[in-house]
Amino acid sequence: MKIVAKKKLWKYVFWLGPFLIAVGLTVGLVSEQWGLIPLVFLITGIVISGLGIIWQSYETNWWKRRSTQAGTNALVATLAVLAILGLINFLGTRYHLRSDLTESQLFTLAPQSRELVSVLPQPVKVWVFDINQNPQDRELLENYQRQSSKFKYEYIDPQARPGLAEKFGVKDYGEVYLESGDKRQLVQTVNQNERLSEIRLTSRLQQLTNSTTAKVYLLQGHGERQLSAGKDAISQAVQGLGDKNFTTSPLNLGETSKVPQDASVVIVAGPKRGLFEGEVKALQEYLNRGGNLLLMIDPNTDPKLNSLLQEWGVRLDNRLAVDVSGESVVGLGPAAPLVTEYGQHPITKDFGNGNSFYPIARPLEIISVPGVQATPLLRTKPYPNSWAESDLKSEKLEFNADKDLKGPLTLGVALTRKQAAKSASIPQPKPSPLPSPTTQRKASPTPPASPTPTPSPTPSSQTATESRLVVLGNSDFATDGLFQQQLNGDVFLNSVTWLSQQDQQPLSIRPKEPKNRRITLTTTQGNLLILSSLLLLPLIGFAIALIIWWKRR
Repeated sequence: MKIVAKKKLWKYVFWLGPFLIAVGLTVGLVSEQWGLIPLVFLITGIVISGLGIIWQSYETNWWKRRSTQAGTNALVATLAVLAILGLINFLGTRYHLRSDLTESQLFTLAPQSRELVSVLPQPVKVWVFDINQNPQDRELLENYQRQSSKFKYEYIDPQARPGLAEKFGVKDYGEVYLESGDKRQLVQTVNQNERLSEIRLTSRLQQLTNSTTAKVYLLQGHGERQLSAGKDAISQAVQGLGDKNFTTSPLNLGETSKVPQDASVVIVAGPKRGLFEGEVKALQEYLNRGGNLLLMIDPNTDPKLNSLLQEWGVRLDNRLAVDVSGESVVGLGPAAPLVTEYGQHPITKDFGNGNSFYPIARPLEIISVPGVQATPLLRTKPYPNSWAESDLKSEKLEFNADKDLKGPLTLGVALTRKQAAKSASIPQPKPSPLPSPTTQRKASPTPPASPTPTPSPTPSSQTATESRLVVLGNSDFATDGLFQQQLNGDVFLNSVTWLSQQDQQPLSIRPKEPKNRRITLTTTQGNLLILSSLLLLPLIGFAIALIIWWKRR
């Protein structure tokens, strides 16, 4: 009887453990302070409960039962699975690993966007004034936000927060604004037919965070490409420069004696007539003082720039670049070379094996010149896919070994030249005049001080400047309609960006478009597909079932 009573007493004592644990949790949660008192209750309750479990298992041989061992194994396996899942979730929240398996990387930011956002100098926020949150737009904004903690975004209902909408001047649903400090800028208006554009968002972001504005002058007066919209104009290229925070203006060197001092880049786009000698000299002087020049020279033209190009080691070939490899792809004939090979240069570093094409282009010959560093940008495919055709009047283009030049051909080159720019010399103090003999005799016996030597004038500073030149054997690629095709616009915008010597300026981003994988069927093919899917395939399955039934019968 005493042993039974003792066992019941221990049982009641062990029930004290859960009670003390409950008391400790209650005290801690109510007081919101996990001090000494709740910890004492918790520890005591846990110890008593543990001892109770051990004593109970010892008395009943609970650990030796097969059911206990099986249950323990199941419990351990469950806890292990939960621990693994918890670890995976912890790693998932701490480290983000995403993979974009689309062919054109539709859901991955361009390198230019990632580079710009990762070095944001100050916080930036995107405000989307819309009641609908499009998943595609949210995915794009989240991609930006992953690059930097300084990038934030928020969707706002204009009717729910009219004060904020009035602050930004919102006029319609779908307007997207960028805000950084006290600067605000409209990015675009999104709707069902137009989603948020990475190109526009990155361009506006660069404009908002970059306080400098580069001035680009486009030479006029020699039959160059028209700047406003029209036939064979480059208005889209000019608009692209404006989107990248460049200020553009026409320049007529026949009216001014030199290039303006504020010119970051001068563009000569497809002149049909030669420049005057004074105009060429003005461009040379501009380059000599650290200027930057983009020349786009078409075949069958002589802009009279040979003296300038000779200083940089570039010669314009009078033959026509022919490429038969892309004739069926581009659809513009063999006189529109398709380029997929680019030089290792900041202008083309992100192009990979992308396409760009240049209707009616001339090759360039690069000659080594001391002090000038040249990097070919655009190269055609090797012969027999491409060559330089000398007979421009023949309707049938074929290679003639005695007159034509085998590919690969260089259609574009980037050049740099270092030069020292000396500033004015600091005036030095004049030496003291030598004393006359009479003065020397009347002076004290102390020997006169020797005259101060006259120092040679020294420049206050001497800084090295860099001139940059890009020569392209074609200007058609940048005209309206072709500018937005493939990488054509990127070649133009990246060239101007590099020439402007603004290292913080992101280069051009080409739009990402999903590949068209649609299958176009004729009426006969469609009817055949319907018959095969609704009649032929079921009959084949029924026949197979009959054969199997017959064999097992």
